[in-house]
Amino acid sequence: MNLPSPTDYISFFKTSTRGRWDAITPFAIAGLCLFGVAFIYSAQLSVHGKNWMTQLVWLAAGAVIYLVVSLVDYRFWLTVSHWVYALCMIPLVLVLVPGIGTTVYGSQRWINLGFFSYQPSETAKIAVLLMTASLLVRSQIGTVKQSIGVLGKLALAVGAPVLLIFLQPDLKSTLVLPPMVFSMLYVSKLSTRFFAASLGAFLFIISIVAWDTVSYKNFMELHNYSYINNKGNYQSQSWVPLRDYQRNRIVSLIWPDKIDPLGVGWNQRQSLISVGSGGLVGKGWTEGTQAQLGYLPRSVAHNDFIFSVIAEEKGFLGSLTVLGLFGLVLFNGIRIAGIARDRFGTLLAIGVTVLFAVHVFWNIAMTIGIVPITGIPLPFISYGGSFVLSCCLLQGLVQSVYRFRKDFT
Repeated sequence: MNLPSPTDYISFFKTSTRGRWDAITPFAIAGLCLFGVAFIYSAQLSVHGKNWMTQLVWLAAGAVIYLVVSLVDYRFWLTVSHWVYALCMIPLVLVLVPGIGTTVYGSQRWINLGFFSYQPSETAKIAVLLMTASLLVRSQIGTVKQSIGVLGKLALAVGAPVLLIFLQPDLKSTLVLPPMVFSMLYVSKLSTRFFAASLGAFLFIISIVAWDTVSYKNFMELHNYSYINNKGNYQSQSWVPLRDYQRNRIVSLIWPDKIDPLGVGWNQRQSLISVGSGGLVGKGWTEGTQAQLGYLPRSVAHNDFIFSVIAEEKGFLGSLTVLGLFGLVLFNGIRIAGIARDRFGTLLAIGVTVLFAVHVFWNIAMTIGIVPITGIPLPFISYGGSFVLSCCLLQGLVQSVYRFRKDFT
């Protein structure tokens, strides 16, 4: 693959940029960002929180990152993917070192840089995306032997960061990476036998988790332990690598009557009340009672459960508007993947789109009680610096695929 020279870039930038920008995704992202700032403000109004102002700063920084990444030919990242991967692995290791990583709510996921807390798992998503696309483009996939070789490399490249993220522990980030990787493998036309075997392995893992959850529930009830304080310490006796608080989230979804409503199941119950009480048009901006009165905990209302605040204050129509904007981003990402000029561009666009789709689905699904609560944020709407910046960078890559689809051919 012949990369353009620096003079090609300069000439291209000077001659014409008209008609080379996809306006659909930036328009939808801008709408989502406005929703995010408005409802972060609303969620924290009762405590006069200033996170909405901080979010504006992150969005401004993210806009710069989006623009810069969009102006760079996406093929440049193919040449430096291994370096990006290596650089992103360093903080994933450092965050686990005592004294470097910051522990919040029992998880060591952040590195305090003074002016903000950096979450290495966010840049790890970018590293896994680039490394997966790079390996698939540089490898031949045809015979069984070739496919096994590629899968072996991918298992190491993807497995290492997933393991490090899981050790933090950060279950939400480990959940969003596999669908992204599998979608890129599917686009690469890997053998259907692989996907059949993967489905079998997935169902096997689900059955193990289900068995472990039932055993956990029986263990807690047999010894009359409370779910809320986890005195039973079942995790030390089980070989399934889950923490007891993670098991509580599954139990609260399947057997909500078994969980103390003032403890583990509180967030989900209040979220359901928020969503259900919004009606068609909602109670009005800043007029939602669940967040304003603190029933929907203020520690999560402006990030993980921001959709619940939107649903209560803007109702079904407001929720539908948010879903429509996400739909534009996702469907346009698929469209760009389809018109990309090469396999690397297709892989990048489809990987980013599936990653966002998982975030959107899981976040909204957990607010309405159909999946366990894992803390997966909502792109461009949930509060968070590292997450906002990574979202902007990823969408910048998709914009670059669109912009450079006809150049340097």
